[in-house]
Amino acid sequence: MRLAARTSALVLCAALGVCTALPAQASSSAAAAGGVRPKAETAPLYDDGAGGDANADDPAIWRNAADPDRSLVVATAKQGGLRVYDLGARQVQSIPAPAGPGAGDAPGRFNNVDLVQGLRLGGGRADVAVVSDRGNDRLRIYRIDPNKPGGPLTDITAPGARPVFSADQAEINEQKTAYGLATWTDRKTGRSYALVSRRNRTRIALLELIAAPNGTVDYRQVRTIDLPSSFRLPDGAVWTPCAEPDELPQVEGMVVDPADGTLYAGQENVGIWRIDAGLTGTPKLIDKVREYGVPATYDPQTEECTPGADPGYGGKRLRADVEGLTLVTEPDGEGYLLASSQGDNTFVAYDRERGGRNERNEFEGAFRITAASATLDGSEVCDGAAALNAPLGARYPHGLLVVQDGQETPADGDREATGFKFVDLGEVLDAID
Repeated sequence: MRLAARTSALVLCAALGVCTALPAQASSSAAAAGGVRPKAETAPLYDDGAGGDANADDPAIWRNAADPDRSLVVATAKQGGLRVYDLGARQVQSIPAPAGPGAGDAPGRFNNVDLVQGLRLGGGRADVAVVSDRGNDRLRIYRIDPNKPGGPLTDITAPGARPVFSADQAEINEQKTAYGLATWTDRKTGRSYALVSRRNRTRIALLELIAAPNGTVDYRQVRTIDLPSSFRLPDGAVWTPCAEPDELPQVEGMVVDPADGTLYAGQENVGIWRIDAGLTGTPKLIDKVREYGVPATYDPQTEECTPGADPGYGGKRLRADVEGLTLVTEPDGEGYLLASSQGDNTFVAYDRERGGRNERNEFEGAFRITAASATLDGSEVCDGAAALNAPLGARYPHGLLVVQDGQETPADGDREATGFKFVDLGEVLDAID
């Protein structure tokens, strides 16, 4: 659902008096979320012609093992392509998204990014960034070399890489294309994969990354899975999340736990799923958004959904949409799954460790990214997030969390501005505890 539609719907719901009160535990958890201040922010990106149609979306953190102070953040800017930042949040490289094949075809649009360490290539291994190009329905793969003149990223996508979901260019132009993305390397086989969701659909595809001639990388589809688009409620009714015609409840935020090959996938207005990263077995919904089960009617005139009475079947922690998912890994399987609760500008932490009574990834805490000064604001309506629990030199000795800020301030007139915030991960863990 569009942000404006969701916001207007909540206001209308309150005005009509048809919303049930949030459960006490839910409202108190959001109100009590600890505040964490960012240490740095990137320069604003502007989604207009003058700004190159750039819109911040999803980050990934690459650690330079030889010199952690020279680690990098790779981030998508949608139609604006890719941005690479140093740990001071200064831009060191900008890569444009490729154009569409024809004048009337959809242009490239980089949506999500994740990394693979030591990917097998012809003649050796390399760290790479894998990007979902929503505009062209393809993956783009970039080799990472911090010492390369001109910038650390080099495109090594195989020239013959095929569309991920679409049969032809006409279908690509409909933009039900590659959207969310997470990478995974199977520890048993050493093979590396990308898990890719489809925009406006519930499908997730497992793609194996394959070394191709001349040091390039191709991919092949292994299998797919379709998450539910309708849900049976406890009262026997069937609930379908409200959306525009021909749109199903899509997945964007995804992350794979490398320890056991578990995929966590955020179905934006439904909740968080836990799935085997090989896309086998039965998916398990480990938490729901608070709006789960609320009936709503789509109005084609306003292009918004008007909600009805809340039957009370939703979760207590997440306010739709569920967006960026990332992991904070600790030894012995401990750590946290972090999820962006976009509707109330919080981040929710779940126990990464499972087993016994903790089979559902128990709630551990919540926090907000709040303003550090008049010019260094917090993070609102966050789309993407990435955490790395490893020392990153003098700036971030306790690790780093990078989050998208969907409402960069101060604004430049009426221009839509977005960016990324860099946060000390040690302070985040203190806030959760």
